[in-house]
Amino acid sequence: MDWLAKYWWILVLVFLLGVILNVIKDLKRVDPKKYMANKPELPPHRDFNDKWDDDDEWPKKKP
Repeated sequence: MDWLAKYWWILVLVFLLGVILNVIKDLKRVDPKKYMANKPELPPHRDFNDKWDDDDEWPKKKP
């Protein structure tokens, strides 16, 4: 187990390499044209951020 204490970082690198390779493999399967053709509609926003701008109380700049 002494080697594990000395070379733990190699196991971490192998794990990260496996994660990165799986991400690349999964991203190759994504077809952006097909996704854009079947893109779901976004629901309307419910937080009404656009109405907050109407009652803006910032001081007006004088030219």
